[in-house]
Amino acid sequence: MTASNPAKDGINAAVELFHRRWVLRILWELRDGALTFRALRAACADVSPSVLNQRLAELREARLVAHEAAAGYGLTAHGQALIVAMQPMMKWAGKWWREVGAVTSG
Repeated sequence: MTASNPAKDGINAAVELFHRRWVLRILWELRDGALTFRALRAACADVSPSVLNQRLAELREARLVAHEAAAGYGLTAHGQALIVAMQPMMKWAGKWWREVGAVTSG
């Protein structure tokens, strides 16, 4: 029997979750605060209601997103920590896009 490696298991699970379409976009749209289902769907313009419902269920199960009737969907403490952890990547992405984005998007 192989010993458990929480770091390896965690990164594998995170990569699998983040690989699903719309997951990172949903988390990104919730970075500034909770949104209702309708507002979140509008922020993620092309997502179908059924896919959004599925992704929100997965994110709730992963404890990255929670739902409160009055406020809508928002990040949990784990979700907020993820956004903080992504700050260096966001900084890199902005710099990269300014330098090569026009080349890669055309």
